[in-house]
Amino acid sequence: MIIVSGKKIRIAIVGSQFNLEITAPMLSEAVSESKKKGADVAAIIEVPGAYETPFAVAKLLARKDIDCVAAVGAVIKGETKHDEAIMNAICRELLALSRTHGKPVGLGISGPGQTEEQAKARINDYSHRAVHAALHMAKLKY
Repeated sequence: MIIVSGKKIRIAIVGSQFNLEITAPMLSEAVSESKKKGADVAAIIEVPGAYETPFAVAKLLARKDIDCVAAVGAVIKGETKHDEAIMNAICRELLALSRTHGKPVGLGISGPGQTEEQAKARINDYSHRAVHAALHMAKLKY
């Protein structure tokens, strides 16, 4: 159980719905792993795609009842470099939000440059890593 200053760490999870056959299990894994680690899952928000993740994360980080956020999703390579542009924008914004709010964000959005098969193979790994990073860094807050 993760207890800091006499209370459980309260995590929120944001999950992208785009590529649902990959992202639905990612969200489920992130919730399960958070509970397994002893965190209080205070909120779960689903967004249409990975690009919308920072908006939801910003709303969650502003809440007093949230200590950290884990973001999960998958960005699959297409015929252009759109996946690279999307991931670059998301990662920069999530880092900025974390610094602005003084609360950690665990990144579990796989990509860019991955195939659908690669994304499926990374479901558990990325989901768990996002939760572990968010919880680990939340302990530094206190």
